[in-house]
Amino acid sequence: MTASTRRQDIADRLLAWYDEHARDLPWRARPGDAPKDPYRVWLSEVMLQQTTVAAVKPYFAKFTDTWPSVDALAAAPEEDVMAAWAGLGYYSRARNLVKAAREVAGLGGFPDTEEGLRKLPGLGAYTAASVAAIAFGRRAVVVDANVERVVSRLFAIDEPLPGARKAIRAATDTITPDLRSGDFAQAMMDLGATICTARDPKCLLCVLSDSCKARKTGDPARLPVKPPKKARPLRYGTAWWIEQDQRVWLVTRQGTGMLGGMRALPDDGWNAKADGNAQPPLPQEFSPAGSVVHGFTHFTIELDVRATLTAEAPEGEGEWWPIATLDEAGLPTLFEKASARVLANRRGET
Repeated sequence: MTASTRRQDIADRLLAWYDEHARDLPWRARPGDAPKDPYRVWLSEVMLQQTTVAAVKPYFAKFTDTWPSVDALAAAPEEDVMAAWAGLGYYSRARNLVKAAREVAGLGGFPDTEEGLRKLPGLGAYTAASVAAIAFGRRAVVVDANVERVVSRLFAIDEPLPGARKAIRAATDTITPDLRSGDFAQAMMDLGATICTARDPKCLLCVLSDSCKARKTGDPARLPVKPPKKARPLRYGTAWWIEQDQRVWLVTRQGTGMLGGMRALPDDGWNAKADGNAQPPLPQEFSPAGSVVHGFTHFTIELDVRATLTAEAPEGEGEWWPIATLDEAGLPTLFEKASARVLANRRGET
């Protein structure tokens, strides 16, 4: 069997496996069906970046119920989109989602090529390739973390990440078929998610096991080779709970930077590179209300929470939000934790 024949055989076997074992996901067309609505494909791919399928499903349902088309999303106030995104993390994705939706609406529809899709805000190489392949049936080389794992094992690519990514993409290109490349990409994702898992890969169930070079070494789980993890720095900051008549003062964070554009409790200016200054927004007594710890991608924050009752709003823009409906404010997880700490203290909980 020649190399080209062998590689076509890999694609054929994987697609046959996918036809029988494809995961049933709300944003996905069934194997062999016409491509899915590009809006749903794009939305799901943005949500799935560094986020699990299980976490994305309820957010996807909420977004598509609230904004069933890209035109509907384009017309939505950004603060509503940010609030609906709260808890999903990586909030720059939500800001770019609105920007891209407005560009697509202005164009009259999604570009149907990788090149055109790459011009939209927030669409990198992976997202553009996946939308082009899955939504428009274009041949595109799609490499996410699951594909990365499958291909590094299939070809025994043992260069450490991220340096190995060029070789992994080139190898993926050699086995991506001209037809059904969208189904092929999703088949690779499903194989990595369910069979060729990070730990304890199920090689006996793998349709590609007899072609897998890493399996022949006896230790496929060692690939891909990941660089050692760097310790995340610990930052310290303070959040201020300012209450009046069963309402709490919320601010909207600056549109760029950490948690940009999100509603939040006022804080003392902490960021990924520096601790906060512990200076309160009002010149009065604040009582300790506990602390919370939250992990971001590049650092961990320990947030001291302090509370007060006041008859005045702090200087600057903000809004009084009813405590009874605080869960509708769309607070990021960190500030949800801080608010929950205050309310738990009030109830006498620890």
